[in-house]
This record gives sequence, C-alpha cells and structure tokens, in this order.
Amino acid sequence: MNAFGLIQIGLILLCITTISSLQCNHLPLQQRKVIEKSLQLLDKMGKKFPQQCLREKMSFRFPEQVLKPRQKETVKVAIEEIFHHIFYIFSKNLTLASWDGTALEQFQNGLYQQIEQLEACVIKKQTHYFWNKDVNRLKLKKYFQKIDCFLKDKQHNLCSWEISRAEMRRCLQLIDKVIRKL
Repeated sequence: MNAFGLIQIGLILLCITTISSLQCNHLPLQQRKVIEKSLQLLDKMGKKFPQQCLREKMSFRFPEQVLKPRQKETVKVAIEEIFHHIFYIFSKNLTLASWDGTALEQFQNGLYQQIEQLEACVIKKQTHYFWNKDVNRLKLKKYFQKIDCFLKDKQHNLCSWEISRAEMRRCLQLIDKVIRKL
C-alpha cells in the first residue's frame, strides 16, 4: 500500500474517532432523554399500583454510594452496570405482569440502546482501577439479586412485578439526578 493510501486510512480513523467522541460528549443529555422516556414507558406499561399489593411492599435499599464516586467515567460504568441488571430483570418471566407489551418492548429496546452507547463511550481499562476493586459492582449485584429473589419467591406474580416496576422507577430517578449533576 502506498503512502497516500495510508494517509487516507489514517484520516478515516481520525474522523471516526472524532465523531464517536462527539457522541460521547453528548451522552449525559442523551441519557436524560432516554431515562425520561423510560420512566414514561414504565408508567405506560402498567396501570396504577394495585391496592392489594400495598401490604406486600418491600424495601430493597438501592446502594446510592455507587453513584457518588469522584470520576465521571466511574459513574458511567456504574450506570451501565445498572442498565444491564434492569434489562436482565425485565427480560424474563413476565407472563403474570399483564403489562402493555408494546411499552415493555420499547422500554427494553431503550435500555439496550443505552447500554450499547455507554459501552462504546466508557473506557473500561481506565475505569477498572477506579471501580473500587469491584466493591460497587458487588453492591449492585446484591441489590438486583434481592429483587430477582423477591420475584422468584413470589413466583413472578402480579404484585411482585408491580413492586419491582416501582423499584426500577426509583432507580432510574436516582440515575437521572446523578446525570443532571454531571
């Protein structure tokens, strides 16, 4: 390959890198829009919280400290991890949820797109060191395992899904608060 061909390839790679970094610079704004849309879809998926489920409420205690590190990249990694867990929860055994299927599908698609955008923007090698030796990741895993176990214990019944939907709403609202501060 001649020198001119190498220069062209180099320019193309430079343009691609610049374009993708511009997309990443606007990530907080994109995330806020996606979270706003996700919250609307969570509301649209189900109706009002059923009265019969009020006595079954459970506190899962979201580990808020995972969203309070000093480095923005670390926060992005935590948010990506949270979206992965939410996507996992809302991708299984939804037969008793009796939710609007279109809204649920749009919710799942929005989460998936957000995960892909975050994965493209987050530099995992740099953030691995700042991820507190996986302590935060473990805290998130335990939090989402509580929700998953709750769903299993209740045999994925309507109330367990409604309580989980309300918890995911709170989780997304916390992320939205953090993103607004970035």
